[in-house]
Amino acid sequence: MAVPVEEAVAALATFSLEDDQPDIQGLAVTLIGGRSTTESAIDYEDVPAYQLSLAEDTIAITQLDTLVTEGRDLVAVLYSYRSCVKALPQLPDSMKQSQGDLYLETYQVLDVEIGRLRGMQRWQAAASTKLASDMHKFSRSDKKVKGPTVTHMWGMLRLLDVLLQLDHLKNAKASIPNDFSWYKRTFTQISTQWPDTDGMREELDDLQIFLSTRWTILLNLQQEVFRVNGVEDVLQVLILFCLESLESDRVLLYSERHCLLRVLPVLVVLATSGEKEGSETFFKRIKLPRLIRVFRGDPVIPAFPDLHLAPASILKELAPYFTKASAQVRQIGVPLPHELSPREASEYQREYLIVNHMTTIRSQHDEYSIRFAAALNQLQLVKMAKDADSTESTHVKEDMYLVIVEGFQLLSEWTGRIWEQSAWKFSRPAKDATPFDPERSTEVTDYEKVVRCNYTPLERKALVELISYIKGVGTMMERVDTLVADSIWEVLHAQVQEFVQNKLAIMLRTTFKKKKDLSRILNDMRIIAADWMGNTSHLAGQASRLREEGVGVPVTFRTRPAAPTAGQLHCLQYLIHELVSGGSPKQSGGFFTGNDVDIPAGDMRQLENFFNRLAFFPHILDYRATLANLTDLGFLWFREFYLETSRVIQFPIECSLPWMLVEYVLESKEGGLLESILMPFDVYNDAADHSLRALKQRFLYDEIEAEVDLCFDQLVFKLSENMFGYYKSRAASEMLDLSFLAVVDNREKYMVFPKRYDLLFRIRRVKLLGRSIDLAFLIGQRMNKIFRENLDFLFERFEAHDLCSIVDLQRLVDILRLTHELLSEHVRMDPFPLMMGEMTETISLVSFSGRVATQVYTELQNDFFPNFLLCTTTQRFVRSNVKNQRPVRRPPNPQADPIFLCGTSDLNVAHFQMAELHNKFFGLPHMFALVKLLGSRSLPWLVRALLDNLSQKVSNMEPGIEELRNSMPKAIAIPSHDWGVEGCLRNFSEQLQWASAYDGFNEMLQNLKEIGSLIFWMSLLDTAMRQVETVHFMQVVPWLGVVPNKEGQLQQLLADDNFSPLVSIFKQATDEVVSNPTCANPNAFVSMAKQAQVADILYMNNLQTGSILDYTLAYLGAVLARVREKWDQPSKTGLIEITTSREYYRIYSGFQFHNLQGLSPGLQASLPAQSPTEGDSFQERYGDGVAWGGCTIVYLLGQETRFELLDFSYHVLAVAESDTLPTSLAYIEMMAKGTTSYSIEVTAFLENARRARRLNSHVFSLLRARAPQEDKLASMIKPNGTLVHRIKHPVTPSVYITLPQV
Repeated sequence: MAVPVEEAVAALATFSLEDDQPDIQGLAVTLIGGRSTTESAIDYEDVPAYQLSLAEDTIAITQLDTLVTEGRDLVAVLYSYRSCVKALPQLPDSMKQSQGDLYLETYQVLDVEIGRLRGMQRWQAAASTKLASDMHKFSRSDKKVKGPTVTHMWGMLRLLDVLLQLDHLKNAKASIPNDFSWYKRTFTQISTQWPDTDGMREELDDLQIFLSTRWTILLNLQQEVFRVNGVEDVLQVLILFCLESLESDRVLLYSERHCLLRVLPVLVVLATSGEKEGSETFFKRIKLPRLIRVFRGDPVIPAFPDLHLAPASILKELAPYFTKASAQVRQIGVPLPHELSPREASEYQREYLIVNHMTTIRSQHDEYSIRFAAALNQLQLVKMAKDADSTESTHVKEDMYLVIVEGFQLLSEWTGRIWEQSAWKFSRPAKDATPFDPERSTEVTDYEKVVRCNYTPLERKALVELISYIKGVGTMMERVDTLVADSIWEVLHAQVQEFVQNKLAIMLRTTFKKKKDLSRILNDMRIIAADWMGNTSHLAGQASRLREEGVGVPVTFRTRPAAPTAGQLHCLQYLIHELVSGGSPKQSGGFFTGNDVDIPAGDMRQLENFFNRLAFFPHILDYRATLANLTDLGFLWFREFYLETSRVIQFPIECSLPWMLVEYVLESKEGGLLESILMPFDVYNDAADHSLRALKQRFLYDEIEAEVDLCFDQLVFKLSENMFGYYKSRAASEMLDLSFLAVVDNREKYMVFPKRYDLLFRIRRVKLLGRSIDLAFLIGQRMNKIFRENLDFLFERFEAHDLCSIVDLQRLVDILRLTHELLSEHVRMDPFPLMMGEMTETISLVSFSGRVATQVYTELQNDFFPNFLLCTTTQRFVRSNVKNQRPVRRPPNPQADPIFLCGTSDLNVAHFQMAELHNKFFGLPHMFALVKLLGSRSLPWLVRALLDNLSQKVSNMEPGIEELRNSMPKAIAIPSHDWGVEGCLRNFSEQLQWASAYDGFNEMLQNLKEIGSLIFWMSLLDTAMRQVETVHFMQVVPWLGVVPNKEGQLQQLLADDNFSPLVSIFKQATDEVVSNPTCANPNAFVSMAKQAQVADILYMNNLQTGSILDYTLAYLGAVLARVREKWDQPSKTGLIEITTSREYYRIYSGFQFHNLQGLSPGLQASLPAQSPTEGDSFQERYGDGVAWGGCTIVYLLGQETRFELLDFSYHVLAVAESDTLPTSLAYIEMMAKGTTSYSIEVTAFLENARRARRLNSHVFSLLRARAPQEDKLASMIKPNGTLVHRIKHPVTPSVYITLPQV
């Protein structure tokens, strides 16, 4: 079905081609096209039709423009000239026979460049001749035009400026005479075989004189100019024109102002050098203070991007070449830039430096932006209005025109300030310059002294701001080009018609009524520019108005978007000039001040205002070219002169001013500058455009392109790091504990203030050298790499520390995860779990042990279990203080930027202080961190690896246990209570010598300690896992419909459709969507319903998981089953063997007895008067791990009851309790009173035994609760001595009892 055209057009109108990308870069029209369309030559074809004797003058102007264009091309060649000799190869001694071929090749290469220099010599001769001939023409008495026209004066001044620039470059470029000398030498070598070379030699000699003599071009011009008398009057007119243009608002472009400043001292020298004896001196016709004021106002003038001119230098250098000018030039007395006094230099610096004017510039920018937006809005409203009032419409368009002119004036002023500041910097290098990289080079080049070391941070900031203002206003004005074009043309048409039809008519009826010559000029102006309505003749209209009395009614005319032509503007300027000056070139004042024509002040003021406005019209009509010229800042990059003087191929980017500005924005803490970070790259765009269009040098573009590639890579690199550091700091600040912030004094240093990075994240198109670059995509790429590098650093840092640092690792990973969440709101990056999986090496399908899991296992096996002590009371592991710990080799702690930790040094310190709380022990916080880091993928591997280690420890104990069983005596008698405590201790010490005499005693205890530590570590892991699973359970069961029943068991309540709530919701939604006929893709909803069923099954199956501790105990029981026959040998009679048993519990009981001897740490602290025993106590060496390992094996072997009944230390405790031995605290009090009867060793043993019994009871209680055993059969002896066999002995699991007290 075809769509009507009207509907299609209306639909297209609803689409928006705009995006949310902010405008933080200038319009890069360079290298894209559109600029060259406005660079066509000025057309004066309509001038002959006006019959004003200007045809010959326009031809001369066109010739001048052609010469200026050619001269600027030669200036470009000369400025970008680089020595060819440096690139030529040098033959070794072994190839001297090929010297002739080398000379020939060198000659052919240099001949191309020398040919350009010959062309420059010929061109300057032609230009000097043309300039001199035009001056002679205006000095003749039979001239057709009285004095040079304004356009002709501008043409002569521009040509003189080009000649001055060429002469200045010729003097400054040392590579040109060097190459010419080499060229002449090669010509001498190869021309011996050429016939008739005399003419070529003469030409070369002439060229050599031209290149080696300073100011040759100006000397030649002076000779050409003064071949005819009377030229001084023309030079005076040009000087007066320069002075008045500089002192008034007649100059719109900064380039025109700089041109006038450069040629003015040359004109002064030329004018004074041609004076004859007895004639009126130059300074009587032109006031000396006027010249001094201009020269002192601008002591330094921009000439080239990296070269400047000084009026005083020009006067001083040219005066010796013009003998007649020396005496008069000395009267000016303007000091050279380096001769300025400190006070004068300081005053000039305040004027030249932009930073001193930024307050005014900011105010100008803000006010202009507001006025421009208001005027543009009014113009758009007028254009949309169907019946807008003509008067109001005219007022709005005139306001828009004035705003455009003001914008051009501001851009010209701002860009001119940058030119002038740059010239000032080049004229005054930094005195205290340091190399930016002392390791690379200790020398400081001249270019570094004038650029890198010559801009302070405040000056760089001001320059960045001003560049942003220029590019921003230029972009703002260029975007409305087509919108305001008709309005500008209408305003120009209206201003011209208002002047020629109304104001000139009034002048004709009043001032010039009886002055026929002046009336003729006014009528000529009306004939040229008047746009009469209808077929009414202007003469009839004039006659009818002259008959009226009084001033008369103003003429009404219809405004049209028809701007005046270049020929009309040229003629109007000429006629106004002729009217006010009378055609006399000898006036001593200005064009509108020192004339002898009798014109009232009011009329003169109107003529002057219109004359000044006419000077603006060509630039306003050439709207885009004017904007391109005013916003061109490419000169900030060029450094051709300093490349030659420094003898380097190119300077590093650290010395490049555009990159210096970008680097300042990156390093600055001012968030407002971030929006301007791309503005300095417009300098590269302008420089590249200038190198191709103006300089026409591809190698310059290649160098700019190479630097831009490097700088933009550096920008992305540093900007991404800054962004990452900022968001990392935000995340770290948000994760600071509130209790910590409540007690610190200076909370502000832990706060992160906002920065406007969100604008940069929306940049999708950066226009750079004709390319469009997605900055956000590049930042995302870089962020992915930074996150991976940060994770790798965190894991390397964790690998350099012990296992206690896992809490710190988890905190830093959480900060990094939050950083990823904050950045993901603005830029597209890889998911954080994917990065985590890649860096932990768990993303592969065959990878079961990640990097963190492997490191955790390595630390557990090599450091944690051997060197850490278990404290059951605090449920923590602490590092042992024993000196002979097992050594551990770790990689060195990696060094990195603070952004890889918490972002800033203050936040790093804060989080480090919080991490210190967990770095001295290992407990539940560490286990929670470990569970969160490893996840469900790596934890099973870690548990399995630890269980294998547990099995290996038991296997290591087998030979020792067998050796101990063989070394035990046949019978170990248990003394009766009559022996007393000390007697029992002595008896057991004598009978248990086999335990302490065993060579592997310490190794056996270490194995038991590691087994016990591993079991307790598994219990902590089980606690952490259960809490995590409980949270997961509470989140899942509402969707699965799981509730407890009456018996406390879980059951699933299904909905009416026999599905869980999750599946039911998706099925109902799918049925509703599928039943709707407008549904485009019902299969997607059906697929989601099926996936919900799969998820329901998976979550139900994983709802209840087992216990890691239970599994560990079961695994250890299975391992002990291999040695049960050796370690557990019950009596064949069914009765307990009291004295002859060789079971495991008996060996462990002997170990425990020896371990309990010695002072406990608590008792040593309570007895400061007693000298401590030598060596470390058992508790300090092994902690509670031995008890956990030994008791667990006893319990799993089924020997718990026998151990508690027949343990040696328990028997001593029973004897002590029967004697009612006082407690340790009571003993201490009795010992202080001197009333105790037992030694400190006995009391210490009893205290250690009580603690060991409480600890053993706690371990057995936990084991009975987690791994209950089946009821066992035993034999029983009745009180009357009867033996009863196979009595069932129940084993009842108990709940946790209170943890033992120290």
